Amino acid sequence: MQVLTDGINRFQKNVFPAKAELFAHLATSHTPSTLFISCSDARVVPELITGTEPGELFVIRTAGNLVPAFSPEADGIAASIEYAVTALGVRDIIVCGHSACGAMTALALNQDLSGAPAVAKWLRHADASRARTSTAGDVSALVEQNVLAQLANLATHPSVAKAMAAGKITLHGWVFDIASGGVTDLTESSVALSA
Repeated sequence: MQVLTDGINRFQKNVFPAKAELFAHLATSHTPSTLFISCSDARVVPELITGTEPGELFVIRTAGNLVPAFSPEADGIAASIEYAVTALGVRDIIVCGHSACGAMTALALNQDLSGAPAVAKWLRHADASRARTSTAGDVSALVEQNVLAQLANLATHPSVAKAMAAGKITLHGWVFDIASGGVTDLTESSVALSA
């Protein structure tokens, strides 16, 4: 905990004063252009990967960067997506998977999740991803197929579907490689984005 307390002190002493004008603006303005959906994995930091400032990304993080298909039951992920699209007017939505994803590794290798029943139930949202992956045990392929499946799930959300039909929003699927820092855009003919 001391590391976090020290971090707050450094932020207040060094970072905040240098960005005081930005934070003063953000205190009364919230206009991110992008909804960034990524894994909860601590090694994946959307703002660091994209080089963005506070206020530029609206971020949702879930285990396995999973986005359940729309259902009439209220949940935090659907509410956050709807808010980003309807209230904030984001123009882009990125689903970003990553190398060495624990959730995808567990699925690809059929690991026993009986000791983590909530995780096992959550990972059922990746059933379509598993079905789309031709080689059993191929974690990298499952990571990619999972990103594409989550984009399909996103399109089932009424706010997203409506914005897409009106040409107001674009969906993107990325995979971040932790070891190299590289990002592959699966929605642009598998183009690797250079740093």
